[in-house]
Amino acid sequence: MLILGLDPGSRHTGFGFVESRGSRVTLLDQGAFSPPAKAPLPERLAFLGEKLAEILDRHPPDVVALESPFHGINSRSLIVLAQARGALIAELGKRQLEMFEFSPSEVKVAVTGNGRAGKEQVARMVSILLGTSGRNWSSDVSDALAIAICCSRRYRMDRVVAFHKSRK
Repeated sequence: MLILGLDPGSRHTGFGFVESRGSRVTLLDQGAFSPPAKAPLPERLAFLGEKLAEILDRHPPDVVALESPFHGINSRSLIVLAQARGALIAELGKRQLEMFEFSPSEVKVAVTGNGRAGKEQVARMVSILLGTSGRNWSSDVSDALAIAICCSRRYRMDRVVAFHKSRK
């Protein structure tokens, strides 16, 4: 299964594209895109949609995973983040892609086993899990890859649970 993980942001959006086969997850592509900082918000949102479209054209995923917003940030930041997520989700909706959302703590547990892990610990485990030790990604990229890894693990588990429920 091909999974695109997205770490949405109005200033920087990270993406991580992985292939999941059984318990093995392989890195296919990763990066981040950043709209012009001084551009008005509508232009930044359009930029996010356009860049995501380019990524989706390059690697059409089977599923897409996003981090759900957390409530620890101020309300203005949350509103801008929600608008950035909306621009990305609109592009995913156009293509009718299946989408999953995971909370930051769900992602941390899936990758590190600790829902309170710090960014450095998450980045280190992502690097280990993908067999790319020594890579020094931005936090946007490592978070997007962590989201994709979380999705691969949760998707498999959800399938197993559904299968067992259907047999009862």
